[in-house]
Amino acid sequence: MRIDLNCDLGEGGLFDAELMPLITTANIACGFHAGGPAEALASLVLALNHGVRVGAHPSFPDRDHFGRREMECTVRATLADCVYQVGAMVGLAKTLGVTLSHVKPHGALYNLACRDDAVAFPVMEAAATFGLPLMGLPGSRIEAMCSVENVRFIGEGFADRRYRPDGLLVPRTESGAFVESPDEAVRQAEWLIRDHSVKSLCVHGDNPEAVAFVRAIRIALEQKGFEIRSFA
Repeated sequence: MRIDLNCDLGEGGLFDAELMPLITTANIACGFHAGGPAEALASLVLALNHGVRVGAHPSFPDRDHFGRREMECTVRATLADCVYQVGAMVGLAKTLGVTLSHVKPHGALYNLACRDDAVAFPVMEAAATFGLPLMGLPGSRIEAMCSVENVRFIGEGFADRRYRPDGLLVPRTESGAFVESPDEAVRQAEWLIRDHSVKSLCVHGDNPEAVAFVRAIRIALEQKGFEIRSFA
């Protein structure tokens, strides 16, 4: 069985260079929550050097809160923001001869798109504009939207975040939102693959334990016979 390991990178984190050789897919920040053109290009080069597939990681325009504050935006404004960001990443990647593999929204944009059609639609439409698959939580509104509009959907699970009974993530502001050890991250990864049929596992690049988590997950899954390979 194949499983993809992804990280959100290009956000000014300390571990990008250590994480890139361990993962198969990188979601590169588009500049609205972190990073910028220079950081994005550097991340694309690093991914290219390690044979890692890359996707655009658009966000609400919210650098002050790292894109993790829910914002009220019109459908039109959200679509414009997402197309702008993905388009910029497509252009940067093209300068290196790289083709993007997907779009994955960031932070609050991701969470809202998973439960609110008014956000899911413009995020999905931005991905469709560039003919790219969209990554999100299985069973979410964004998956339903992709199914209706015939956009390829990539089911993702988070090895470093805990879940609510409804399948959404425990908010970061609540206690118990975070997985705390590599062993627990491995157990969560196995649960997500077994019970939720995810195709890609994420560890956040700004997680202080990101490198340890990804290493532990990769070793455990390879020992169980998984092929660690990009979904693309």
